[in-house]
This record gives sequence, structure tokens and C-alpha cells, in this order.
Amino acid sequence: MAIAHRRIGTGPVRVIVLHDWFGTSANWGSVLDYLDPQGFSYAFLDYRGYGERRDVAGRYSLPEIADDVLGLADQLGWDTFSLLGHSMGGKAAQQVLARAPERVEKLIGLTPVPAGPYAMDDATHALFYGAAEDPDKRRAILDLVTGNRAGRHWLERMVRHSLDVSRPEAFAGYLADWQPRDLFTAVKGSTVPVLVLVGEYDLALTAEVMRATWQATYPNCRIVTIPGAGHYPPQETPVAFATEVEAFLRG
Repeated sequence: MAIAHRRIGTGPVRVIVLHDWFGTSANWGSVLDYLDPQGFSYAFLDYRGYGERRDVAGRYSLPEIADDVLGLADQLGWDTFSLLGHSMGGKAAQQVLARAPERVEKLIGLTPVPAGPYAMDDATHALFYGAAEDPDKRRAILDLVTGNRAGRHWLERMVRHSLDVSRPEAFAGYLADWQPRDLFTAVKGSTVPVLVLVGEYDLALTAEVMRATWQATYPNCRIVTIPGAGHYPPQETPVAFATEVEAFLRG
């Protein structure tokens, strides 16, 4: 069965885009209007249980996402490609790299989860693991990672989107897989060019965390902080985000 996806552009630089825990291929904000369709070909994948693939059964795991990424690349006829992964999608992109390093040209982590297990204290664990069933916990997470700066309407819209477009069992299942999963040994020392984009106001996945994790994992890793953004630069600062991404991919 063909893997449904959202496609932007027909250019020579090929990029598979992986969304965050809350989002889908449709939840990238106005940045979709600022991507260069002549220079790039972007393929946005929804995970099983999310978005256009909400009714596709799955195990809801990073290895399954990697299987679908490689299946989509084959479907598109892309022998090699770059990866752009947001948050949880950043860890999923590293799972693809571990599975098929010869196919990955460049890797961009957008406010990305590191390769190793993501440590949580008891309060954070209760907040995250309760979010599948509790919209208020989803809102609290979104407020935290955007630096307690986002307006009520945006937060409520993001919560509604996450509830509408993902199955609760998928939302819970992916967390239970990505949070403890350890990919560090599988990817450590990879020389793939890596760009990590951090939001200035992200209170969780900070530049300090990225230096201690991503930069310690990849010798060819550069970290860029995007001013004025938290965990969602494509929505908060779309032009700056698109500029950084495409400059790195062209370089």
C-alpha cells in the first residue's frame, strides 16, 4: 500500500520531514509558504495513528517510523535523502540513520530529542505520560516548551489539533518508545553533517542540552539558536527557520 504523505516542491535537494509528538505533516504553520519549491523536494510523513494515516494500524515505535521513512523513500525513488526531524521526529530521524546510514545525506534536528534515553523526574514523567488522556497536561507541556510566552488561543489550537489528529493509543505508544530508547551507541561518531536548531525560549531542549548530547554524538554537528522562538520555530519564526534549513541543505 502506498504511504500517504504531503509533498512540497520538485527541486533536486530531497528531504523527508518528520513531525513532533503533538503535530502532523499539516501542523508546520506558515513556514510551508516560505520553503523553496524550485530548489527542494520536501516529503512530509505522518506517523501511523496520526493525520492522514490516523487509521493505519501500527506498533507506534521509532523502528516502525524508520521502516515507513525508508518505504516512502523507495516509493519516491529516492536512493539518498536528507532528514528533518522535529522534537520526537529528531529521535526518529536518528533511528533512520542507525538503520540506513548510507542513504542519509544530511540530518537536521529541530528542537530535537537526543539519541539516548530522555531523563524525566517524577513530576515530568507524570505530566508527559498523563498527556495522552488529559488535554490540560498537553497544554502545560506546550506552555513549558514555548517558554510560557504563547497566547491562549495558540495553545488551545495546538491542543485541539493534537487531540483531533492522533489516536490516544498512538500518542501514548510513541512516548513509551522514544523516551527510554537508547540509540547513542548506534549513531555515535557518525560523520553525517548535522544541524541542530534550538529555540531561544525552549525551556526543555536547550542549547546546553544539545551541546551535551547531539554535539557529543556527532563530530560534524553545528548548533544554531533561533531568536524569538521556543519549541516551534516553524510557527513562531517561520522565515528565520526556513532560511537556516535551506542554507544548510544547500551548503
